[in-house]
Amino acid sequence: MSLKNWIEKYIPVSSAPAKNPHEEILKLRAALRDCPTVVVGAGAGLSAAAGFDYSGERFRKYFGDFAARCGFSDMYSGGFYRYETLEEQWAFWSRFIYVNRYMDAPRPTYRRLRALLREKDYFVVTTNVDHCFQKARFDKERLFYTQGDYGLWQCSTPCHKLTYDNRETVRRMVLAQGFAIDADGRLEPPSHEKPKMRVPSKLIQLCPKCGKPMTMNLRSDGAFVEDEGWRAASRRYEEFLKKHETGKVLYLELGVGSNTLVMCASFAGRPKNSRKRQQISAISHILQQKPERRCA
Repeated sequence: MSLKNWIEKYIPVSSAPAKNPHEEILKLRAALRDCPTVVVGAGAGLSAAAGFDYSGERFRKYFGDFAARCGFSDMYSGGFYRYETLEEQWAFWSRFIYVNRYMDAPRPTYRRLRALLREKDYFVVTTNVDHCFQKARFDKERLFYTQGDYGLWQCSTPCHKLTYDNRETVRRMVLAQGFAIDADGRLEPPSHEKPKMRVPSKLIQLCPKCGKPMTMNLRSDGAFVEDEGWRAASRRYEEFLKKHETGKVLYLELGVGSNTLVMCASFAGRPKNSRKRQQISAISHILQQKPERRCA
């Protein structure tokens, strides 16, 4: 499949930012050909293009019972709902984590992008927290997840700066609600009864140091934990940018919106003359999805 066809099929073009999408796609193809170095800034629209929709049929399949009881109509809104108990809260969140972190994206968008970057010296900075880059086998050392990871928990206070893998506990939580996990790791609702909307109290995780409830390692306020893995990725990203302050570099933003101006954040505070020394082929909104409401 040609680059043009791949972009049009897997990363839908928004008509708003570019008057002539075809012409801009040709420019992007030339930039990818000519630039040995690529910095990718990825927002939520890239995962939406890969099939990670937070509303519609996918939402109804896994959260129809919550929608009926609580009145919200998409996963994003459900994340802000005030549940009466921790058992109910983690029933919602365990489903949310499993389908958006531990299941593969329905479409091969990320794998196709990795194939395009195979011969490039690249780095990815992303506000997405769904692990799609690593599941598509991007080099972990070339990734910086700025906003956290659905697969990590932290102390809700937080009383310390460690994060904790949640995969096994999340698996037990969804199974306790009556869901099944098939051979390919997909979550399947119970076929003969409604799923439970609570998890057993014994599965609720508390901070091992202070005993307060654990919470998601997602940047939403000043309580976000930037653990050693986060800080190491930040250093690698800064070193990459410094290494490539001169030469041909393609700065490519994919799936960004008003809340996730990934590349703009990358250059905030950097000397203007360093940017002038670069040949920047920035086509930041050619492939833009509709503006999203969240960093994911």
